[in-house]
Amino acid sequence: MPIKSVILVVEDEASIRGFLSAVLAANGYEVINATRGAEAYMMITSHCPDLILLDLGLPDMDGMKIISSVRGWSQVPIIVLSARIHERDKVAALDAGADDYLAKPFGTSELLARIRTALRHARLRGLNEDVVQTGKYRCGGMLIDYDKRRVFVDGKDVGLTQNEYKMVALLGRYAGKVLTYEFITKEIWGPRMSDNNQILRVNMANIRRKIEKNPAEPAYIFTEIGVGYRMADNSETAAE
Repeated sequence: MPIKSVILVVEDEASIRGFLSAVLAANGYEVINATRGAEAYMMITSHCPDLILLDLGLPDMDGMKIISSVRGWSQVPIIVLSARIHERDKVAALDAGADDYLAKPFGTSELLARIRTALRHARLRGLNEDVVQTGKYRCGGMLIDYDKRRVFVDGKDVGLTQNEYKMVALLGRYAGKVLTYEFITKEIWGPRMSDNNQILRVNMANIRRKIEKNPAEPAYIFTEIGVGYRMADNSETAAE
């Protein structure tokens, strides 16, 4: 089954929060909730959601502060849902780093469409034009399907966990380039994760058992000793 995208709903009004959670869950998303700004930032840094739905009028802080803080280390899509309807408020949020802005009240279909668009743009960010057109990255017998959030080897779904998929998808996005341990850790687990690389190594060992014919002699993901990992680009052969 495809890995569900995780959406954080930051909304202090219980009725709206409940409605959004129900709609998102019914459409195949995993939902987590926060009612205050401090709680939201903690969940963003600890859970690393795939998308944030953010109300600006929170009881303990203005949502604009969250946008600015998150943009200091992450490009996670942020869609603002706000009762503020003035153009200056929309411009300020977008300039601060929000990806989209919906004024309340809004239609469910429009919200879902904007979520799909934001997630699609995030998945394909930084990829070459061929991958952007197809939503897929191929290297030898391996296929990363960015739309379905699945990885296949020789046509078989290898059954990655959510974090394992995120690691492979990230490496595929920068195929041919070395990504440092620190960069990968912060992208997957957030800025509060310890500098200890043990969790990264454990996940990589599990990934290799699933995608490599011989994990001791990888064909797809290579270790750059003391630095990080590199995904083979599609010009490299499995014999490398």
